[in-house]
Amino acid sequence: MKKLLHPVILTIIMTALLLVLPYMLPSRVIKVFDDEQLRQVALSGNMLSIPTSYEKLLEVIDNPQNPMSKEKIALGKELFFDTLLSKDKSINCASCHVLEEGGDDNMAVAVGHQGRKNPFHLNSPTVLNAALAQSQFWNGSAIDVEEQAGGPIQAPFEMNMTPQEVEQRLNADSVYVAKFKAIFPQKKVTFENVRKAIGAYERTLLTRGAYDDFLDGNNSAMSPEAKRGMTLFMTKGCKGCHTGMSVGGQSVQKFPLRNYPSDYLGLLFSPDINLKNSPFPFENKGGFLGRNNILEFRVPILRNITKTAPYFHNGAEEELEEVVRIMSKYQIGEEFSPKQIDEVVAFFKTLEGELVKYEIK
Repeated sequence: MKKLLHPVILTIIMTALLLVLPYMLPSRVIKVFDDEQLRQVALSGNMLSIPTSYEKLLEVIDNPQNPMSKEKIALGKELFFDTLLSKDKSINCASCHVLEEGGDDNMAVAVGHQGRKNPFHLNSPTVLNAALAQSQFWNGSAIDVEEQAGGPIQAPFEMNMTPQEVEQRLNADSVYVAKFKAIFPQKKVTFENVRKAIGAYERTLLTRGAYDDFLDGNNSAMSPEAKRGMTLFMTKGCKGCHTGMSVGGQSVQKFPLRNYPSDYLGLLFSPDINLKNSPFPFENKGGFLGRNNILEFRVPILRNITKTAPYFHNGAEEELEEVVRIMSKYQIGEEFSPKQIDEVVAFFKTLEGELVKYEIK
C-alpha cells in the first residue's frame, strides 16, 4: 500500500510546488517612467494618437483601391443603416455594430437573419477603428473593411443575401442608382461598389479619448493609476501584440501561448469544470479554433474595450478584470496581481473615446 501511495503523494506535492513557486520567487522590478518617457515609449512603437482633421485622416486610412470622397462616405453611411441589404429587411450593419455602444452588439454570440446565431458562437468585433487594422474577422480572413463589409451581407446566419439580390434591390431604387452612377467609374450598382461605399464610411469611424490627449502632450489627461497601468502594458509585453494606432488588430497570434498543470488539477475537485476538453482557459463554446484551426486569432482592438463585453471570440468572459488576468497569465506568462489588474483596466478606460466628427470635404 505504501508503494502504491508514494507516487500519488509525490505527484500532489510536485503539483503544489509548481502552483506556489511563482509566488515564492522575487517579482521583477517594474520600470518607472515620467510622463514624457511614457509617452515616447508609446509613440516610438507607432502607437500614435487618432488624427483630428480629415486631411490627416486620409494620410492614415485612405485606400488607393477605394479613394475616399464626401459623396462615397455619405452613400456608405446610408447603406450601413439600410435594412434593404438584409433578406427580410429587418436588420442592417448597425444591428450588430452599434456605434454608440462600442461598435459591437454586447452579445456573446452574433444574432442575424430570423434570430439565427453564429454557428461557431462568435461575437461581433467592433467596427470602431477597424479600418486601422491589418485584417478583419476573428481569423483575420479579410484584408480590409471593404472586404469585410461583404461578409455579413452574404452569411446565411447574418443578413442572408447574395450579391445578385443586393444589386437587384438597389437597382430598383432610382435614388440609389443615381448615386452609384455619380460616384463610381462603372456608373452602376455592383456588389463590389456596395462594399467600397460601406468601407469608405467605416474608415471614418475613428475614436479619440483621454489616451490620445495624453499622447498629444496633455499630462493631466490620465490619472496616476492609469499611467501605472500603461507602464505595465508597455513593459510587460502587452504592446507586443496590442500595438499600432488602433492598439490591436495588427497581427494574428496564437492564443493561448501557455498551459499550466493547474488547469487540469481543478478536474480532481471540480469535475463540472472540464477545461481539459478546451484548448482555452475557459469553455470552448462553439468549437472555433481560429485561423486554420491552429488557435490563431486576430489580436482584438483595445480601443473602447471597456464597452465591448463580453470578451474573447465566443463571449466567454464578462469581466474585463478577468480578461486581463487570463491574458497576463496565458500570453505573458506572468499573472498580474489584483492591483496591477486594476491599474491596467484604469489604462483601458482612457482608451474609451468618442467618434471624431471629421469635416469631410
